[in-house]
This record gives sequence, C-alpha cells and structure tokens, in this order.
Amino acid sequence: MLVTHFLTVSDVARSRAFYTDVFDGEVVLPENPCTIRIANSWLIMNPGGGPTPDKPGITLAPPERTDTASAFLNVRVADIAAFYADARAKGAEFVTEPLDRTAEIRCYLRDPDGYLIEIGQATGILEGRYADPPATG
Repeated sequence: MLVTHFLTVSDVARSRAFYTDVFDGEVVLPENPCTIRIANSWLIMNPGGGPTPDKPGITLAPPERTDTASAFLNVRVADIAAFYADARAKGAEFVTEPLDRTAEIRCYLRDPDGYLIEIGQATGILEGRYADPPATG
C-alpha cells in the first residue's frame, strides 16, 4: 500500500514549481495528474472539476479561504532553521518563523493555492517532553 496526498490546484505549473523548488521534489509525471516525489512520499496535483461517475455530487476546487483549514501537509525535517532559511530564499511565505513548542519546533507556510503546510523538527519529544497544551480562551 502507498498513501499519497492529492491537491486540487488552480495552476499546475505554478504548484509543480513550488513543490519541486521548496521541497526539492522530483517530478514523476508533469501533468494529468502532476505527480511529484518528495522524500518518501508522493504528491498528486490536478485542476479542479465537477462530479464524475465515481464521485457523484462532488466538485474539486482549491481552498477559497486561508483562515480555516481542515487538513494540512505535515513535514518533518532534521534542521528547521536551515529549511526555513532555504525555503524563504526560494520565495516561500511563512505564517510565522519557527517557534519552540517544547516537544518540537514548528512553523507553517502556504503553497500558491493557500494550502497549509506544517514544518516541524522534533526536539523535546525525543527526551519525553511533550507539547504545550493549547491556549484556552
């Protein structure tokens, strides 16, 4: 079994460039659908579209809002400071700089369609220290 992640994108070429540049992805198939290998995972991207016989009543579209998310890519790196600096140099726009969350250091960025991507580096969890509880209020 192989699990991949599918993204509905508004511009395949733009998204392909983002994921190959920022994540050093390898293009497996350039279009229909665009398939990129990133480390030990595959990312599939295609434009949106209406219902099909195997998904009746379902339309695929990129996110319309960037202030909510129901899913996101979760990427773990060995050196978050190096990844952050390299990705910013390549034009990636981060929500915040990397923040220490006790168990890990993490930050988020968005791809060209607004998909949220978490970048994290395990730190405290390797020593039995877990994440700070969520803020209340």
